Amino acid sequence: MPDSYRRVSHINSDAQVLTLNRLRHLSRILDKVVTIPGTPIHIGLDPLVGFIPVGGDLLGFILASYIVIEAARLGVPKATLMRMFFNILIDGLVGSIPGMGDLFDFVWTANVYNMKLLEEYLNSPPSKK
Repeated sequence: MPDSYRRVSHINSDAQVLTLNRLRHLSRILDKVVTIPGTPIHIGLDPLVGFIPVGGDLLGFILASYIVIEAARLGVPKATLMRMFFNILIDGLVGSIPGMGDLFDFVWTANVYNMKLLEEYLNSPPSKK
């Protein structure tokens, strides 16, 4: 287990570290895989697959849901999972609006937001029971 994760109270196995790294990678691919040269703007697969009529937004929703499912397996509290689900629900609903939804997908990086929520939980001190 990398030293940076040994101090994280909610990570207790190499498998969990691998899961977290896999989710970070997926989030980056979906929301920020390519930087537009000369700008701070990043584009991921999520807004690009959104251009595929009907199925594109559904595919983006399914991929984003995987992050939430894995977060639940890592023990993230229900309140945080609901916030994560709300982020992808906004992405899916607004993203499905023709024209405006495609532009929204470039700005609303639900997967990045969800990884921040997951990492905030994993870096928080353990609650006393």
